[in-house]
Amino acid sequence: MTTRMQVTSAFELNDPRGVWVQGTVLALALRPEKGGAMALAESISLTPENGVIGDHGTSKNRQVTLLDEANWIAACEEISTQLPWTARRANILVQGIDLPKLVEQRVWVGTALVEVIGEVDPCYVMDAAQNGLKDALKTDWRGGVYARVIESGVVAPDDKISQIHSSQ
Repeated sequence: MTTRMQVTSAFELNDPRGVWVQGTVLALALRPEKGGAMALAESISLTPENGVIGDHGTSKNRQVTLLDEANWIAACEEISTQLPWTARRANILVQGIDLPKLVEQRVWVGTALVEVIGEVDPCYVMDAAQNGLKDALKTDWRGGVYARVIESGVVAPDDKISQIHSSQ
């Protein structure tokens, strides 16, 4: 069982036995039906068995997706449009975090522990939302990352995203 340490000071932020706060959850969404509209959520529950509870279709490795707000805005600017972040069909919109650096790392998102597996490869659905969006999301990991759930928990807006660090 993993123990979560609460970060309360700058000293603890640099403590190799603790965690580093790296980002914040801005918003949440579910895909209740295959191909259906995204549904905004006040909170989401994550479990190792089911991924995001109420989300349509997940695999054992791609159970939850995270999208960086700044990267989403950059992708939309590249194609001269403004779209809601839910057009990306991700579960968690975040800010203040370098998602590519989290690959192969375990992070706390709210009270859930997830392991970031890899980059989300944008598909044809993005061009259905807006012509050129698929290619704009391929640049610099703008499509976000996917993760699998290690320990169950709940995620809500304003929750912190923190990386576990060990001295091993």
